[in-house]
Amino acid sequence: MTSNKLLMQNLTLLGIFLFGTVLWALPIPEGVSAQAWHLFIIFLATIGGIILNPLPMGVVALFSITLCIVTKTLTLAECLGGFADKTVWLIVFAFFISHGFIKTGLGSRIAYMLISLLGKSTLGLAYSLVFSDFALSAGIPSVTARGGGIIFPVASSLCKSYSDETHPGVSSRNGGFLMKICAQSSVITSAMFLTAMAANPVAVGFAQQAGVTISWGTWALAAIVPGLLCLITMPLVVYFLYPPAMKHSDSAPALAQQKLKEMGPMSSKEKTMLLIFFLLIGLWIFGESFFGIDATSTALIGLCFLLLFRVINFEETIGDKGAWHTFVWFATLLMISNFLAKFGVMAWLGNKLEFAFSGFTPVISVILLSLVYFYVHYIFASATAHISVLLPTFLIIFIGAGIPPIVAAFMLIFLSVLSSGLTHFGLSSTPIFFNAGYIKAQTWWFIGFILSLVYIAIWAVVGAAWWKVIGLW
Repeated sequence: MTSNKLLMQNLTLLGIFLFGTVLWALPIPEGVSAQAWHLFIIFLATIGGIILNPLPMGVVALFSITLCIVTKTLTLAECLGGFADKTVWLIVFAFFISHGFIKTGLGSRIAYMLISLLGKSTLGLAYSLVFSDFALSAGIPSVTARGGGIIFPVASSLCKSYSDETHPGVSSRNGGFLMKICAQSSVITSAMFLTAMAANPVAVGFAQQAGVTISWGTWALAAIVPGLLCLITMPLVVYFLYPPAMKHSDSAPALAQQKLKEMGPMSSKEKTMLLIFFLLIGLWIFGESFFGIDATSTALIGLCFLLLFRVINFEETIGDKGAWHTFVWFATLLMISNFLAKFGVMAWLGNKLEFAFSGFTPVISVILLSLVYFYVHYIFASATAHISVLLPTFLIIFIGAGIPPIVAAFMLIFLSVLSSGLTHFGLSSTPIFFNAGYIKAQTWWFIGFILSLVYIAIWAVVGAAWWKVIGLW
């Protein structure tokens, strides 16, 4: 680490500490207890640490727990309670399951099979990458692992296939087209399944605090129609806004067929992984209704099968830093949020925000607040931070405005994830595609903004109609 970077990290930590100290010294607002106010200050400092990132999120979370204890805000037992939450363990188990896709090569095989079928045109190639991402999203909860570990290497190889000395700029233009579509695809697919991104169970945990229970199947059913429509529409919009220079090529299917030939026939471990994945999907959809098996228990069953049939080994699960890192910060955020709700802080914040929009009708207020909630993601580099800071408060407001609780929860959840496509840093996977260097930042942001209007329109119109059909409202 360079001395300048270390200095900036230390200054950031000092700034967060001074900010918290100033808030701690201020008079406690009326209607809030001292314990609740102090926990809220620790929460704000934690979110500041997550956004500014002077230290890894797990380290920031441990500091937060320590502050809660030494300031007598919470007891040690209360602080550690979040680590027993089943939603936290769902993320950990799902991370472990994702190793099977990557280790066996099944994820890459699925992508290359679709490319060999659809890749003769550049637009067809884009759709093959999009639906490869979709096929993997339910079983890989790390959008970084899915996008960066499987989709990006495949897309990068395909972008290089457009290199042509007699047509300068073709590779760059086609590369920008494909990378932008892959990045936006990771945003959409992350919204479609509870297990598609680590931030999703965070949102489910917050919804549970408001009395809204969301199962894996309910989430998938609510998202499938507007999500698929977004996946179909998005490449067409990008094609119009940033058309590729070369629209037809036989090289992509040939490259995919070559890769499949190199991989050979499906191995026994790939077949086992595929069967276990189908079992997981079946239990996630029907397990709770027919067998009383919830999503976390299903993930544990799948993990045990993968270990039993030697698809992955236990040492790999122990060494998965991303899973355990997520375990620490998610458990901490969920614990703090639980106590903030218990102490009435979220209701207090909701009343303050609701008062600010009291001059409008409930419908207009919800529309304006939804747009504020969506576009404020320009300042967030993490969907988790966005959800943790804003979702609990906005959920209380939306329910108070008369929106059915489960509809309010889904509105905010999908807005949280879809807004990640606004910038090249809004989701953990998007910098990977942007840093390939094929497209300029201003172009990336412009396309992201136009697509945000498309997403909002689809989910507001088609999504609302679909939710009426399935009985959510």
